Amino acid sequence: MELHDVLYEAGGGIARVTLNRPKYRNAQSYRLLDELDIALDRAMGDPDVKVVIVTGAGDHFSSGHDLGTPEFLEDRKRRDIPDSGIAFYNNFRKYNYDLTLKWRNLPKPTIAMVRGYCIYGGWMIASAMDLVFASRDALFLAGLVEYFSIPWDLGPRKTKELLFESRFITAAEAHEMGFVNRVYAAEDLDRETVAYARRVAENGDIPLRMAKLSVNKAMDMQGYTSFVEAAFADYLVQSTQRGVVRAEGERRLGAVDLALRHLRGERAGQAGPSSQAGSPGDSPAP
Repeated sequence: MELHDVLYEAGGGIARVTLNRPKYRNAQSYRLLDELDIALDRAMGDPDVKVVIVTGAGDHFSSGHDLGTPEFLEDRKRRDIPDSGIAFYNNFRKYNYDLTLKWRNLPKPTIAMVRGYCIYGGWMIASAMDLVFASRDALFLAGLVEYFSIPWDLGPRKTKELLFESRFITAAEAHEMGFVNRVYAAEDLDRETVAYARRVAENGDIPLRMAKLSVNKAMDMQGYTSFVEAAFADYLVQSTQRGVVRAEGERRLGAVDLALRHLRGERAGQAGPSSQAGSPGDSPAP
């Protein structure tokens, strides 16, 4: 299948999968998520691929879910997805829970290579990867998302702190909290991530598979998968409350808008009033 919203290349034991909607800061449409799944399956089925790097085209990893770009709305209409009922639930669950959990359990090591914004749905994809490498200018925004791994990623008290405030964290903070493995200067991120992946690829298939399986199994024995599925139900309850997630006609989720206003205020205080953030958060770009 020809890919459009995701780029795929492989060589030297490494597959690189690139989210390819830079115009919209790699907002996640149905097609992008379908193609990401296809690309990851392709890497899993290639015996020469030992490690997968997932990254974003342009300046950002992902601004989250697409909330209304023209392409997304046209695709949604073409798919004839209802607004309620079991067909709605099945579609919503597939793209917001089932695929993410599947990617977490892929049999080969995966690395999220993050620069720029990693917001909500972007966090979900990054969390599903085994490792997260980030540039120093990366910004992460946690929220009560559909695949709610964040208490496991950060710990319960830090998760509450960030969700209550709705605040971006830097790559350095994310590293200190344990979500990001390594932080590099922007110009070094690609080189260092690939160099690490090459070292991993020197291992045999069985040791890599068993190492990943054992760690994931340890988490599952502590309740990881049961928890994220239960939290998915909580998200559905929240999403039924009109105006809590996103009011009619708004460009982005309310909590994302709040985080962006905080970020703009911080930057204005540091660099003067000309310093501005973009408008990426779980929404189409302007």
